[in-house]
Amino acid sequence: MSKVIWTPQPKQLMFQQRPEYEALYGGAAGGGKSDALLTEALRQVHIPHYRGIILRKTYPQLSELIDRSRDIYKPAFPKARYYATEHFWRFPSGAKIYFGSMQHTKDRVNYQGKRYDFVAFDELTHFTWEEYSYMFSRNRPSGAGTRVYIRATTNPGGVGHGWVKDRFITAAPPMTPITETVNVIDPNGNKIKMERKRIFVPSTVFDNSELIKNNPDYLANLAMLPEAERNALLYGSWDSFDGQVFREWRNDPEHYNDQRWTHVINPFKVPKEWQIYRGFDFGYAKPFSVGWYAVDYDGRIFRIKEFYGCTGTPNEGVKMNPCEIAAEIKCIENEDENLKGRNIIGIADPSIFDESRGESVAIMMERPPNFVCWTAGDNTRIAGKMQYHYRLTFDDDGIPMFYVFKICKHFIRTIPSLVYDQKNVEDIDTTQEDHAYDECRYVLMENPISPRKNTLAPDIQNDPLNLFVDKIKPDKYTFYRM
Repeated sequence: MSKVIWTPQPKQLMFQQRPEYEALYGGAAGGGKSDALLTEALRQVHIPHYRGIILRKTYPQLSELIDRSRDIYKPAFPKARYYATEHFWRFPSGAKIYFGSMQHTKDRVNYQGKRYDFVAFDELTHFTWEEYSYMFSRNRPSGAGTRVYIRATTNPGGVGHGWVKDRFITAAPPMTPITETVNVIDPNGNKIKMERKRIFVPSTVFDNSELIKNNPDYLANLAMLPEAERNALLYGSWDSFDGQVFREWRNDPEHYNDQRWTHVINPFKVPKEWQIYRGFDFGYAKPFSVGWYAVDYDGRIFRIKEFYGCTGTPNEGVKMNPCEIAAEIKCIENEDENLKGRNIIGIADPSIFDESRGESVAIMMERPPNFVCWTAGDNTRIAGKMQYHYRLTFDDDGIPMFYVFKICKHFIRTIPSLVYDQKNVEDIDTTQEDHAYDECRYVLMENPISPRKNTLAPDIQNDPLNLFVDKIKPDKYTFYRM
């Protein structure tokens, strides 16, 4: 009689049965993510030439995963052997499952020339897009008859939160396949249209009946976390997470018109008397960002328009030169109803005035026929970040000192996802897509305000905490919101 080593729970099974090329599993703590990934890697170990790899950001983070693999792999395959020096399991057929790390983006070249039928990322939001996407090139068959695909698990938060959210969470509702179409040109110049599919399979601790049965107090552990962590780890909220810089941020469509308890609002006609500023952060291989801002009679700032140079691939620039950017800026300012005919003050990253390697970006943009002029912004990083905090706070009436028109999609997309740097803990992690953040910071530093009392925003209708009563039995657990 065979001995059962491990049995998937319903959500784990759902994840492991997905046919898409990419699948992301998780979104909250306690959903059995690691077990699902470890056992999925075993699917093809009967094939001698099969090669799989499971990645964590750093090797020390792999230790718990490796320990758990011993609990599953050795009982299931008694003749399998783990080679600790090289960090891989070898199975009786000859198949191998490796454990790898990618602490820095440059470490991805360590996998150059390698090929893996199965590539898995544990805690995907710890990785950058460049690190994740590089492994597409390493994901190829090691021989005939293998399935080639990618799987990942994660909680919200981390340096990759923004791109993971864009790619898997906001692109489609959970359990809805997302189709990406790419064109390949063959040597004869023929265009070949190809498709890749991906999907997000959500899970929370409530999907892990074994964990709740063995440790029911774990629910209380998660419920006692600070609000941001609790929303992310207990309910899988992608709008609130550990390490988030601007926890004051609110985007509530219910208040787009009355402008209370939200930072995102509907556009309106800007009074002619309000001063207009233009912020700029230059980028070529990385995105550039241009933002236009109106300042009202009380010093309140409104981001009213943006021009953002990205390809659609996370943090990838469109490679427009300064003259091309300036021409487009001039066109926008000549046509937009809130900008044309206005006196606009341009504030930019001081680095665009650098002439050490030839003509500066600023000079190129100032040349005719565009005449797009700039002054150097104050690049004091911590003071600039604090200006964000001061302006995002709400007064007792729910009014902040900073608003964003809902048409500014890239600002709305990137600002809430910013996380703190692990070394410089008071500043943001600059490896993120921080270009809109930077150009706005220069404008805020041009119009500094003093610290303000922060009145906490009330619960919004879809506050995940309000769903808690439906998730548990009141006679067994009772939690009170303070």
